[in-house]
Amino acid sequence: MSSEERPSPHNPVPAPQVRLGNQAATSDAAGTDRRGALRVGVTAAMAIGSVALGLGLRERGSNKKTRALPTIKDHRADKPAGATDMAIVRGPDPAANVRKAIEALGGMGRFVRRGERVVIKPNIGWNRLPEQAANTNPDVVAEVVRLVLAAGASKVWLTDASVNTPEQCFARSGIEKAAKAAGATVIRPDASAFREVNVSGKLLRTGDVLFPIVDADRVINIPVVKQHGLSLASMALKNWYGVLGGQRVKLHQNIHVSIIDLAAMVKPTLTILDATRILLANGPTGGSLSDVKQLDTVAAGTDEVALDAFGATLLGLNPNDVGFIVEGMKAGLGTPQWKNLKTVELGG
Repeated sequence: MSSEERPSPHNPVPAPQVRLGNQAATSDAAGTDRRGALRVGVTAAMAIGSVALGLGLRERGSNKKTRALPTIKDHRADKPAGATDMAIVRGPDPAANVRKAIEALGGMGRFVRRGERVVIKPNIGWNRLPEQAANTNPDVVAEVVRLVLAAGASKVWLTDASVNTPEQCFARSGIEKAAKAAGATVIRPDASAFREVNVSGKLLRTGDVLFPIVDADRVINIPVVKQHGLSLASMALKNWYGVLGGQRVKLHQNIHVSIIDLAAMVKPTLTILDATRILLANGPTGGSLSDVKQLDTVAAGTDEVALDAFGATLLGLNPNDVGFIVEGMKAGLGTPQWKNLKTVELGG
């Protein structure tokens, strides 16, 4: 393992209002995940108090009076008659896999119209190299940016609320450089990047959300497939944790319900599941290349539950054993029976 691949400590994204807390200190040592950080996170979160990024997550039953807050609109696109529901493409070129998957779904023009503003949400949570599979593959992200701009989008934002220091995560993941080169406007999470919105979930009442999610006409989710020490997996539905600012630890106490609260809030236009490299153990942070498996696979579609069910099988999991997949089905967000959908599979 080179010096770049060896783990080292990094600072997390801090947060201003600690009504619900995420770990405020996360070790980047190999084998450490968010669950392991909980023991130090709650105490540290209380210490940082009002000096950092705000989250303002309010639970159901809070005594605070509900203000008139914006609700994130439904970003889903109409489905043409006979359109493919899901495309799975395997091959050595991540960008080519993305192009073939989107073509199989009917082209990016099915999802993005000329003049629309689009936000792309990859996973950029961790100060890791692309080879470590803790973040979305930068080649996958860059190709999505290019396709969206080619479809006529007037603006393409790219954003995520990193757990480790954002500047380090955005740079070391390779995503910032690749996205900018492809033409995206990169929004790092600072205090000015969030707006309070109405979540109206079973667990969450309101939350501070990255502003492109509020302002965009279309939303594209690009998660990576990886193991997670608390929720078993992190894929499409779990990726919406990354739209929230600040401390998120208390969400872990009912993680599967909070995942679905956020997924129901966003309702993305398109989801592209990155399984170029998957993280089989010590997620979500990873660190050791021995935990990574190269699959050279991309799956795309509009049913996040189905995509996560497919992704679960890549991790060797039964989708019925993954709580948020079951909860997503119950909430009407999709079906775990992805093989029953109109699916196109290409490549090896």
